[in-house]
Amino acid sequence: MSRKKAANLGTLLICPVRTRVTQTTWNKLEKLQQESGCQNIGEVARMILSDQQINCFYKDVSLNAPMEEMALIRKELKAIGININQQTKFFHLSKTEAQRAFYAIRTADLYKLVGGKVEELLTIINRLAEKWLPGS
Repeated sequence: MSRKKAANLGTLLICPVRTRVTQTTWNKLEKLQQESGCQNIGEVARMILSDQQINCFYKDVSLNAPMEEMALIRKELKAIGININQQTKFFHLSKTEAQRAFYAIRTADLYKLVGGKVEELLTIINRLAEKWLPGS
């Protein structure tokens, strides 16, 4: 099966350019390639030659611990929400007042857990805001 013809022949990369660079220039190109979304050094060189913007991505390692904490809290909140939905279902299915009171008390306890988790989230967010938004 043959490949499809290109819609715009002007965008095809058909003219080769070969050049030699120094080791320091090569290292700079490699660094740009690793920090950006480019797949190889040739793509970096094409973007530089055609005056296109190269977007570099940096990762802040200091955010790993707070992000892991927030992910765990999110998981716990999701589990608590599922439990609240189950308790609400049982509350509506119950026939006696005693059963309804029992499920209402259990649901209230779950809501207290949610309040504690929200407080944990707010403290983490405040720490992040102090670090990244010093003027606020």
